[in-house]
Amino acid sequence: MDRITLTGVTAVGHHGVFDFERREGQPFVVDAVLCLDFTEAAQSDDVRDTAHYGEVARRITEWISGEPLNLIEALAVRIADSLLAEFKLQAVEITVHKPQAPIEVPFGDVAVTVRRERVPAGVVSGPGA
Repeated sequence: MDRITLTGVTAVGHHGVFDFERREGQPFVVDAVLCLDFTEAAQSDDVRDTAHYGEVARRITEWISGEPLNLIEALAVRIADSLLAEFKLQAVEITVHKPQAPIEVPFGDVAVTVRRERVPAGVVSGPGA
């Protein structure tokens, strides 16, 4: 599968379990790996036949700066699910970094990564499938 990699998309968000995180906000950084087939885009040379990474970046910043969530895990899943729904992707991998997380020991970064794939039409998934 072909991939577009978009790294370092940054915006201020108000996510976290502590009141001061929601009140003051902090930077969040998102990396996205977009998996899709480039065949059609390569033949047409038209941005409409791929995942427009400028639009993907805009959507990511909207999620970061949008409704506050307690967990960056929840933010990562919401970003992944929305990108799968809005763009011609077969799969997406989202990493959310919280470089200023309130951790009481020195650290470089904390991040979570999720991967979501489009379920092919006609395929049943989930419990009991």
